[in-house]
Amino acid sequence: MKINRILGSIVLATLGMLGAVVCYSANVSPTQKAQIEEVVKNYLMQNPEVIVQAVQGLQQKQIEQAKKSIQKTQETVTKYVPQIFGQATDPSVGNTKGTVVMTEFFDYQCPHCVAMTPVVEALVKSNSQLKVVFKEFPIRGPVSELAARTALAANLQGKYFEFHKALIAASQRLSEDVIYSTAKAVGLDVDKLKADAESAAIKKQVKDNIELAQNLSLIGTPAFFVAKASIVKDATPDPKGIAFIPGQIDQSELAKVIDKIASE
Repeated sequence: MKINRILGSIVLATLGMLGAVVCYSANVSPTQKAQIEEVVKNYLMQNPEVIVQAVQGLQQKQIEQAKKSIQKTQETVTKYVPQIFGQATDPSVGNTKGTVVMTEFFDYQCPHCVAMTPVVEALVKSNSQLKVVFKEFPIRGPVSELAARTALAANLQGKYFEFHKALIAASQRLSEDVIYSTAKAVGLDVDKLKADAESAAIKKQVKDNIELAQNLSLIGTPAFFVAKASIVKDATPDPKGIAFIPGQIDQSELAKVIDKIASE
């Protein structure tokens, strides 16, 4: 997708400088199309800096979009504190009565989420006051959505985190077979798991997570929110007491954020 956007920008920039307007439709013959492509190719060969300019322009646009999204998240986060940090049906790990809570929105097929899993586990082990809440946010297609529902079904059998880690660590590309074989390997009742994963309650939970993520203007995974556990009971939570971390982050940096929130 990114490559297509980059190429699109390159072509538009090139054609703009050539003073041409191109529309690939039924009105353009194969011969005309070939001629136009040849012109574009020759121009790019003679002016390679156009490619660099187009890529830089696209990158700057993406940076600006990301900044706007982060700002919007920070502006709206206090409206959704109970949904982010206080849902009883959300799976969690760590100290359920700890003073600090961190919520992660993630997708099982997201490589950055995979990289963050051992980081999250290490933080839970090193911080006895930390509770981590998991928000299934499947944005990478039907397999991600199935993995999310199956993981929530595993939570009903008391094996969410074991299944979560095993699924994240799967050496094979995720598929229905891999999901269920992983479930069997960690000792889950697969028949019950399949039935629970199709339940209206779990489907609604996933749908609600996606809607929450959209309301928070999340544009990718992972996304972390950190706050004192007491914030859920606060009628008017202070946005400064909530840390929002979009994307992958180093373990030491994430630990600093958690410690800062805990000390405030």
